[in-house]
Amino acid sequence: MTKLRTKLKMDLELKGYSPKTIQYYISHVSNFAKYHNKSPELLGEKEIREYLHYCITKREFKESYVNTIYSALKFFYEITLEREWNSNKIWRVKHHKKLPVVLSQDEVKSIFDVTTNLKHKAILMTIYAGGLRVSEAANLKISDIDNKNMQIFINKSKGKKDRYTILSETNLDILRKYWRKYRPENFLFPGKKKEEAISVRTIQKIFEKSKEKSGLKKAASVHTLRHSFATHLLEAGTDIIYIQRLLGHTSINTTTIYLHLRRVDLLNITSPLDSLMDINND
Repeated sequence: MTKLRTKLKMDLELKGYSPKTIQYYISHVSNFAKYHNKSPELLGEKEIREYLHYCITKREFKESYVNTIYSALKFFYEITLEREWNSNKIWRVKHHKKLPVVLSQDEVKSIFDVTTNLKHKAILMTIYAGGLRVSEAANLKISDIDNKNMQIFINKSKGKKDRYTILSETNLDILRKYWRKYRPENFLFPGKKKEEAISVRTIQKIFEKSKEKSGLKKAASVHTLRHSFATHLLEAGTDIIYIQRLLGHTSINTTTIYLHLRRVDLLNITSPLDSLMDINND
């Protein structure tokens, strides 16, 4: 599969896919070939359906993961092999739209309060204050902090899109304290080696440790800070279009999920049962 692998890699690069996505797509096509013990060039619709069914029923992969495999195989057959892909017979898995976990402002504060390490607190506060993805926070550079315009520049985020998000006064204050103590030179939050960015896994562990220390029982991850940022802005009356831009969502449909998490309007709604009982009491 060497020639096919090389062509697939080139096609993905020409389409502008990220190195991580390229790695995943090549791996998925390779695993598909290994499952059938044949070159994917010799396999077709029947074998694709069988493999996707195996991934769902035997491996019990999540819907999102199966759909990534689907996308990899579709790209390979349509682009690399230049074959027709019959979407009427090879279906994507219907994705279960699960609402993300969101923390209240008090819960977010409780995590910050127990995070005593200044660098760790600066990282978590920056993620929440700007609604950043963990990978975006990890790769921030000192030059990305624009204190004159009170904004943070996000360079080549998801989908290779640049954007700006807000820089709060509180966030800037802790970043200044952090900089005076640690004196980072290039990456805002370097790893063990100053010339390298902190790893995503390290930030995840920082959050997990603080969450445990705070006693919070919700199934929250560091990404929950981003969800909480968006939900809290909505509750404060921020226009959802502005939130879409701050989060870097391509589609407004992605941002509207936070409408389901907003508590303000829901708390003001009276159940018809209460109204019914009021009538009876009269």
